[in-house]
Amino acid sequence: MQFGLMIIGDEILNGSRQDCHFLFFKQLLRQYALQIAWVQYLPDDRGVITQRLKQSFKEKKPVFVTGGIGATPDDHTRQACADALNLPLVPHPEAIKFIEDISIKHGDALSSSNHLHRAQMAYFPENSTIIPNPFNNIAAFSNQQHHFLPGFPQMAHPMAKWVLNTYYQQYFNQQQYCFKAAVVDGLPESVVGPLMEDIEKQWPDIKTYSLPTIREDIAETEQNQHYRLEFGLKASRKNATVLAQVWAYALQQLQAHGAMHIIQLERSSEE
Repeated sequence: MQFGLMIIGDEILNGSRQDCHFLFFKQLLRQYALQIAWVQYLPDDRGVITQRLKQSFKEKKPVFVTGGIGATPDDHTRQACADALNLPLVPHPEAIKFIEDISIKHGDALSSSNHLHRAQMAYFPENSTIIPNPFNNIAAFSNQQHHFLPGFPQMAHPMAKWVLNTYYQQYFNQQQYCFKAAVVDGLPESVVGPLMEDIEKQWPDIKTYSLPTIREDIAETEQNQHYRLEFGLKASRKNATVLAQVWAYALQQLQAHGAMHIIQLERSSEE
């Protein structure tokens, strides 16, 4: 099963804060043989978020959305979600109760400006369900398989784990993959590309990949040696036997095409 990931925040796009979400979600989903289908970084712009959510809701696939669900003027995600679904923002009774308890604990009257400002974070698009927040008990929400989380990793990451275990356990470890990979020196992608096409044509259940780099420890006169890439194959567990056969063929072809060194890896960077 594949998930989309939207990471919202001007602070990420302008570099004032480093993104801590992508790597976390990649590793979290991998634990259960799930995958990230795509990732997109969006600004704190209500119109932009609304348009992207409209498209995403049409795709009817699960998506994690981080950031922009607070109550300050630069938080637009709750309203953008409501706009995308053409639904009103309404107070969620359970989320409101959580915030009332927080206000009382802080000594704020429920008629005070502090509480009323805080309570805005319990207004979600109609028909939303809440995502509990173990960090400070201010809930997030889900609507149509889109799960809206705070931008703070300390809050968002445990909440994401809760979402997976609550809604997606039946998809855990359904599609596991096997990999084969090697570092190959001396071949540019222009040579390796046709081999990849050949493999996928002969064995449609096998997927290939190539991650090129340029070596800087080689003299410029030795141009071919500058080329280095990680070459790999991927297949589902049921095709593990075929994968071994195809890997032997791939290694033979890499050598025949003039690879200078082939160093097989214990683990693919795709895993």
